[in-house]
Amino acid sequence: MQHEKLYVEQRWERWKSESEDIGKLSAIRAAQILFDMYLINEFEHGVLKLKNDECVWGPVHTSVGQEAVAAASIRAINPQDKITGSHRAHHQFLSKTMSYLLGTDWDPTRDAVPPAGREAVTKTLAEIMGLSTGYCGGRGGSMHLRYLDAGVLGTNAIVGGGIPIAVGSAFAEKYAGSGNVVVSYFGDGSVNIGAFHEACNLAGVWRLPVIFFVENNLYAVGTHTDEATAVSFTSQRANAYNMNGLVVDGHDTVAVHEATRTAAEDIRAGGNPWFIEAFCYRKYHHAGDTPGSAFGYRSKEEESEFEKNDAMVLFPKALQDAGLLSEQQVSRIKEHATACVREAIDSCTIPGSPRTVRTELWPRPESAAEGVRSDGSELADITYSVRSNYSEFSSMAYNDAIAAVTGRWLERDERVVVVGEEVASFGGGAYGATKGLPKRFPNRVLNTPISEAGFTGLGLGAAMSGMRPVVEIMFPDFALVAADQLFNQIAKARHMYGGTTDLPLVVRTRIATGCGYGGQHSMDPIGLFASFAGWRIVAPSNAFDYIGLFNTAMRSNDPVVFLEHHALYKTKFDVPTDDLDYCLPFGKAEVIQNGTDVTVVTYGYMADRLRGLRDTIKELNVSAEIIDLRTLDFPAMDIETVGDSLRKTGAVVIVEEAAGGQSIGNRLAGIVSARYFDYLDAPCFSITSLDVPNSVSRVLEAEAMLNDEKIVATVEKAARRQLV
Repeated sequence: MQHEKLYVEQRWERWKSESEDIGKLSAIRAAQILFDMYLINEFEHGVLKLKNDECVWGPVHTSVGQEAVAAASIRAINPQDKITGSHRAHHQFLSKTMSYLLGTDWDPTRDAVPPAGREAVTKTLAEIMGLSTGYCGGRGGSMHLRYLDAGVLGTNAIVGGGIPIAVGSAFAEKYAGSGNVVVSYFGDGSVNIGAFHEACNLAGVWRLPVIFFVENNLYAVGTHTDEATAVSFTSQRANAYNMNGLVVDGHDTVAVHEATRTAAEDIRAGGNPWFIEAFCYRKYHHAGDTPGSAFGYRSKEEESEFEKNDAMVLFPKALQDAGLLSEQQVSRIKEHATACVREAIDSCTIPGSPRTVRTELWPRPESAAEGVRSDGSELADITYSVRSNYSEFSSMAYNDAIAAVTGRWLERDERVVVVGEEVASFGGGAYGATKGLPKRFPNRVLNTPISEAGFTGLGLGAAMSGMRPVVEIMFPDFALVAADQLFNQIAKARHMYGGTTDLPLVVRTRIATGCGYGGQHSMDPIGLFASFAGWRIVAPSNAFDYIGLFNTAMRSNDPVVFLEHHALYKTKFDVPTDDLDYCLPFGKAEVIQNGTDVTVVTYGYMADRLRGLRDTIKELNVSAEIIDLRTLDFPAMDIETVGDSLRKTGAVVIVEEAAGGQSIGNRLAGIVSARYFDYLDAPCFSITSLDVPNSVSRVLEAEAMLNDEKIVATVEKAARRQLV
């Protein structure tokens, strides 16, 4: 048996500074790092005191013990670089904000903190306290901090949730040729999350300008990394994704700074992503100011050992020993930091024992529902079209319409990219929905690895960074793989970050019911997406509607999901000749057929099927008014058109192909019943496919799916007011 030892090409090293290395820091850079450390430490202890005074609502995850990691690494990158962070990110947010606002020339040994810096500390505290004067209007709080001007794309409460977003931001920076780097900060627990691996792989494959920076503080809540991670160094994962890896002691301030500077410079010179692992220590328990030893998962001796090696003690002493700063200068730096925090606390609270919140700073209660989605002003100048505007039509298949209008946007807007599995293969994707586009736009129609969470999060990060991505999820069932990014991140980001970010993102997915794909490839996800108000949802039933709604979606600053039924792809429809630029409005249903006996409400492929059933229903002497909703998110759904119809008909049938548990019919029926009860002569009928996963068996799949006979029979029953 021949044996060949294999080696990876990437670096994986452990760095430790020596006494002379501190001279690599200029006196002003050393002073700025020390100021950030003192500011973070004072700030965090101030927050903990306010928490004990019940001035802070919700959990407080402080970074006491990890101050040097943030200060040294962030002062090693440029103010225009971006970062993301986790639930424990006050330290990174403060340091990045100060780096941006105070610049590289501000000398804390000499100058007081400028007003902009003091205001930033106050706004950070206000956000953590949930006050209207915070960066996100109090909606984000401690775990969801965002200040894009300073390069803070957003911190994230979901472990590992922000990592794909950072990769998306790095994608946008590389695409723009900005030369900027993105640093994704996260804890040791994140390396066991699937999204971490998907994001790292994407970054490695596409050589994106991102530094993955893990603060390994050895514990989750109380579980030690030895119990949770199969390797001793999380940075060992770096080589698997074509990255260089560095290990540093998080209390070795000089090593942290040098490692980050080296990684950033190499990336700017065209190198691969980097992975930095900084071993550090969380002084207190997961949240609050109680030591971890009080809960029994670590010892007082272990905590005492940390105190001896704390950078808050070692770094200022090392600076004085090296002659970079005097004792008086160190004291002055600390006084500046303390004054900032004191001013922030006084600005947000009323002195006393205990302190109390300044009630005039609370957000308006009535604003709780504001800002879930854009106010629509970006669409205000659109002149919407209707079919009757056109006299000349050409025949076009549904999937050809998708490719044509997508190509039109790739032509007209450099910010548009298309990403997904196989979208650049076979000349136009697995379903022809990008037909001809890979050849025309080879660098903008991009195949991704099989990694729904990774590339969906990449789309979000790119959208938050100014791009307009189109993301294809091959089957709706795969949305569940990307559920965190779709529903915890995309659906909530605008509201969570206080309306400070637009989310111009389109997600397309193909509903494959009736294809024999079985239970894990045949889902209709309408009920899933409709559960989250941040999503706009459209289900075009024909090529004309698809083009018009896609054009509106690409102008929108909200995330829009397109539900595309496979049965429509090869069907040909009339579209305006030589016009791919018209728009159709969100929230406007189309009356397919007028009637007086019963209102039939449907959408997507079912609308096309009901067009085909019109004659059958008419032969029963039933006059059915058929409505294609087109827009399916409840905040924008055209309930008024349904109500206008009910004034004539007095009865309604809601027809969906989705499985019962994934449908929206019962919820819609409840709204219709409450709003138009006086016009109803019968209860609302809602029919769906069986509430089962689809089978591969042709016979069982056909039995589970809603058939034409049941649709026609239910419409007739409602028209006759037959309740049984």
